Amino acid sequence: MANFPSDGFSYFYNLKRYMLIQSKNKKVIRILGIESSCDETAASVIENGKILSNIVASQDVHKEYGGVVPELASRAHQQNIVPVVDTALKKAGIDPVDLDAVAVTEGPGLLGSLLVGVSFAKSLSLALDIPLIGVHHMQAHILAHFIRETSDRLPGFPFLAMTLSGGHTQIVLVRDYFDMEVLGETLDDAVGEAYDKIAQIMGLPYPGGPEIDRLAKEGNPEAFRFPVPKVQDYAFSFSGLKTAVLYFLQKKVKENPGFIRENMADLAASVQATIIRILMEKLKKAVKETGIKSVAIGGGVSANKGLRNALLEWAEKDQIDIFIPPFEYTTDNAAMIAVAGYLKYLKGDFAGLDLIPKPRFPLH
Repeated sequence: MANFPSDGFSYFYNLKRYMLIQSKNKKVIRILGIESSCDETAASVIENGKILSNIVASQDVHKEYGGVVPELASRAHQQNIVPVVDTALKKAGIDPVDLDAVAVTEGPGLLGSLLVGVSFAKSLSLALDIPLIGVHHMQAHILAHFIRETSDRLPGFPFLAMTLSGGHTQIVLVRDYFDMEVLGETLDDAVGEAYDKIAQIMGLPYPGGPEIDRLAKEGNPEAFRFPVPKVQDYAFSFSGLKTAVLYFLQKKVKENPGFIRENMADLAASVQATIIRILMEKLKKAVKETGIKSVAIGGGVSANKGLRNALLEWAEKDQIDIFIPPFEYTTDNAAMIAVAGYLKYLKGDFAGLDLIPKPRFPLH
């Protein structure tokens, strides 16, 4: 495999020269996926639906701020994008000239972060003279279930999907790969954001969701009762829960300064039990009213072990066909972008070089 310099200009200049002396003999379809919507720089190569590589570079710089700082995220993406893509290609054993298309997250996400991935993908598409494919980030979380190596079981259409992340909480009716309808979504905070904000109130490090999930295993979920919001249809709301936890802890700490420290596991378990109850009530309502008993989950919060256990218990009790992706395909990754790109490639659904990042990008 050819070796190219790590700086952007030299990378594309030498790539163009390399292409001039190479011939293409395509027997398979190979797609490079690029993800940079938030604070993960990721690249993946897929060959006829099978993942050959899936590389993710995380950004630890945000931990000290208790959340993602957009400017720092975009700078880190600029530093990471070339080595991450280069590593993904090398691990897959694929020369850039052997790619058939490049797929990239076009939204939703942070504007600066998206701009880095989209700009790089457009440059690569132009240099290689291959199609460019724009991918909806949340749609990709759902389509991660169609990565061939995830399972021999694939969801059959139609199915219900619940997407859970730091920016989104949705119940989606999936009629086909790219025919999706949002039945309900959060009215305020997303579930991942609620986890992180409550964890911050409790004094836990960022990201807080995994910390609450870890502590919850050691606590009593019935120790404390928090309110479940009453919102109509399939909509979600988590801001009230966050406020309820804040006021509850302020009162308890005033009475006993060591209350949080002394009850950390029980608090985590009680918060987690409430969040899972909110999610499960809405999901069960959707299954009952649509009659669709095939359910898939996706997004970073789908890695939550408490939620996974609740879903599996429900599936066994009510004969629900549950699809849960492996952990590596739950948080932001490029494998899901690559598989969505592959499915779009088969349709001939390509973007032009006028593709622009879409920080706000509704899922239709």
